[in-house]
Amino acid sequence: MDVRGKRRKSCSHHVFPDHLREKYSSCSTIFLDNSTICQPETRISVQCLVFAIYYHIKKRGGNRSKDIFDERLHPLTQEAVPEENFDHNPDPETIYGFIRPFFSALELTAEFSITTLIYLERLIVYAEIDICPTNWRRIVLGAILLAAKYVDDLAVWNMDFCRIHQGITLKDINELETQYLFLLRFRLHVSASVYAKYYFDLRSLASDHKLPNEFACLRKERAQALEAISRYCENKSLCRAAVRKPRSCDNFSAAQRASAILS
Repeated sequence: MDVRGKRRKSCSHHVFPDHLREKYSSCSTIFLDNSTICQPETRISVQCLVFAIYYHIKKRGGNRSKDIFDERLHPLTQEAVPEENFDHNPDPETIYGFIRPFFSALELTAEFSITTLIYLERLIVYAEIDICPTNWRRIVLGAILLAAKYVDDLAVWNMDFCRIHQGITLKDINELETQYLFLLRFRLHVSASVYAKYYFDLRSLASDHKLPNEFACLRKERAQALEAISRYCENKSLCRAAVRKPRSCDNFSAAQRASAILS
């Protein structure tokens, strides 16, 4: 009994306070958040996309690039960007501030953030380049553009992107899209297995960074709702299941820029 008591006492020192506040599933109780593979939570997915891009830049092996992505040759602002801005890596807040207006104005959902990351990583492999301070904006922009057009054949025009980001010209974004497609070898299809892998990888990233998620006990009504979503997506591609067609971007100016919420 003394040995057992000492073991319980020693183990109690290894229980972190945060763990006491976490909810764990058991045989009788299941806790789930609002994100499913068929209907991911957009806010968390976009934040995870930001962190994935941040780590790609931070852990890159070099500064290999191509002229079409070099912001010094093809600036995204009407004003000249100081050279010292390209000497340091962007922080997550800066990346989020660049990405969020596109998702907000075009009403892109979580599926687009996952597909954006897939295209971005394909480009790194196929084009043999690195995401670095001089090219990350244009690489991300091209991936969002292709995802918005391909995932559900949305009525998105290149001019819409020019309106969202005033520094982009139509000629420039047309050339960016063309070069991006060639470098990806026109391989835009995303299989269900690849989409699922990226979905769970991003969920792990959200857990590692303790991004806020609202977990709730799985009740009968919620289980029926999840079952209904699964039936709806049964005969559809996972990355197209819950995509909504956005309204026209003619009135995009009414959309407000969301403030960064990363910490």
